[in-house]
Amino acid sequence: MIPYSSQWIEKEDIEAVVSVLRSDRITQGPRIEEFERAVADYTSSPFAVAFSSGTAALHAACAAAGVGPGDEIITSPVTFVASANCAVYLGATPVFADIDPESLTLDWREAARKVTNRTKALIPVDFSGSPCDLDEINALAVEKGLVVIEDAAHALGADYKGRRIGSLADMTILSFHPVKHITTGEGGMVLTNDEKLRDRLRLFRSHGITRDAGKLARPSEGDWYYEMQELGFNYRITDIQCALGLAQLKRLDRFVCRRREIALQYTEAFASVPSLVLPRETAEVRSSFHLYVLQLPIEHLKGGRRAVFDALVERKLGVNVHYIPVHLQPYYQRCWGYRQGDFPIAERYYERAISIPLYPRMTDEDVQYVINSVREVLTKLWI
Repeated sequence: MIPYSSQWIEKEDIEAVVSVLRSDRITQGPRIEEFERAVADYTSSPFAVAFSSGTAALHAACAAAGVGPGDEIITSPVTFVASANCAVYLGATPVFADIDPESLTLDWREAARKVTNRTKALIPVDFSGSPCDLDEINALAVEKGLVVIEDAAHALGADYKGRRIGSLADMTILSFHPVKHITTGEGGMVLTNDEKLRDRLRLFRSHGITRDAGKLARPSEGDWYYEMQELGFNYRITDIQCALGLAQLKRLDRFVCRRREIALQYTEAFASVPSLVLPRETAEVRSSFHLYVLQLPIEHLKGGRRAVFDALVERKLGVNVHYIPVHLQPYYQRCWGYRQGDFPIAERYYERAISIPLYPRMTDEDVQYVINSVREVLTKLWI
């Protein structure tokens, strides 16, 4: 089986992890800050706070932004559920705005129509590795007094107008799940330009507890003394994970380059297939191609998307679909009143989308097998 994505672990990664396992500190040690600094430097972001997952990072970012009961956040329906759940965890209301049909990211014009006096934050999603319209979204946020939490879980290594993703929003979220550009097994990070937000994030990550003498409410009673100043969580990442992340980060540019090479091969191979919609880049964005999503001409295919999916699985391709729009999930329909038809562009996209394998460890033979399989299946099912 050729999966839709996979981690790439090499000898250097294993040695880095083993070195931590042989050290005195396997968590709450020096590798965490080292990893934070390295990612911050790579993305030109002043501050970075690592978390146990991308979802934890989203939750923390919303908390640091002051999102709470009575507030609303606006995000895309075409994303993983965590992009909306992070606000629900804090008692806020998730509000969706439809996507741009070209970029498949949050349409800032639709988002602007959804802003109310209860809106606290915008959570745009850099879908499949392609950055959203950050200038327009940031301008909207400034006009309305909102916080921008960029969900860049798909976009490490991507560029927006010549600037690397990571320092272009109030907070930027990364994920280090094994299918992402680099992995720590599980893990996430929040990047920010704001020192106060960094401090809130650190507090939230570790039970709301601080030992910092300069931040204590009462005089310290001794070296053992600590204070819980806010309600926080145990969202800490380990030194073991961060050692892996540091080793992986050294090869990030190579990983992204290979992803882009594979994407180009796909685009050249499928450009002549009638009515097949391929991922597109503009002059303003350079995608890091977390995913390569085909939008199928289902009206011309016997059995539609399901038939294509099943036929490719039979050929040992681990294809996938990213994503079922969040507003169609039973929880969001039952608890928040969303219905099919609310976001027609997102729903049309979903009906046609299929993600084909793309990850740096793929060989040229793997890529050619994917190309041949997709072309053969589409030809066989074409009406």
